[in-house]
Amino acid sequence: MDGPFLEDNGVIAIVIFGVVLLLVMGLTLILFFYLSRKKIIQKELEKKTLELNHQKEMLKATIVAQEAERNRIAQDLHDAISAKLNVVSLSANFLLEEENVTPKETDEIINHMLRVTNKTIESSRKIAHNLLPPILEKFGLGAALEELCDEFSNSKKVNVTSKIAYEAKRLDKDEELHVFRIAQELMNNSMRHGKAKEIELNFEPKKENLLLSYRDDGVGFDTENIGVLKGLGLRNIESRVSLLKGTIVYESEELKGVKVQITI
Repeated sequence: MDGPFLEDNGVIAIVIFGVVLLLVMGLTLILFFYLSRKKIIQKELEKKTLELNHQKEMLKATIVAQEAERNRIAQDLHDAISAKLNVVSLSANFLLEEENVTPKETDEIINHMLRVTNKTIESSRKIAHNLLPPILEKFGLGAALEELCDEFSNSKKVNVTSKIAYEAKRLDKDEELHVFRIAQELMNNSMRHGKAKEIELNFEPKKENLLLSYRDDGVGFDTENIGVLKGLGLRNIESRVSLLKGTIVYESEELKGVKVQITI
């Protein structure tokens, strides 16, 4: 009697142990998957938070850049347009109100008014060109970039070499304007801050993307401190690259120029 009874107890104990072991293993797996899933969700939340913060930073940079551009336009309008028109207005009032103006003085005042008016017209054209280059609207991005390079080279302050291989209408009008402003800002930075004498700009297709490669021989900067060095110009560039859903990579050393690669 004792033998079978002991054997039954042993079998029951083994079964109970097996069940308990399976439960423990099951609970362990559930806990493992729960913690793993929680960690994955936490990582995703952190990623989304970083993306949201980046978007907020880009939006803020865009707003700041727009406000700076508005202030610049307002200053240009005041200095180049309003001030000159005030001169014309004063001269016209003088001719109308003064009775003892000689014919010679009248001719001189009228000629002066004509010169100021012509300068005002030229200034208004330049302001309009800076807002939206006519060649970009009429002939597209490729022609606008070539004209931009020519304008900087013709200044005699810097030599610009370029290779533009852009297929017309590959980007829409707003995207083309973003690329143009990026190139314009890079060149302005090279001249104002980098003191560059040589600039190279290439814009061409690479597989399914568009690659804008930029290089200058200016003073450069330490890329490890780029976060500290980012002024309005660089933030404006990065906000436009973000709007194009592109990526930007800087390569630079102090006194060894700057290389920038933008993939769209």
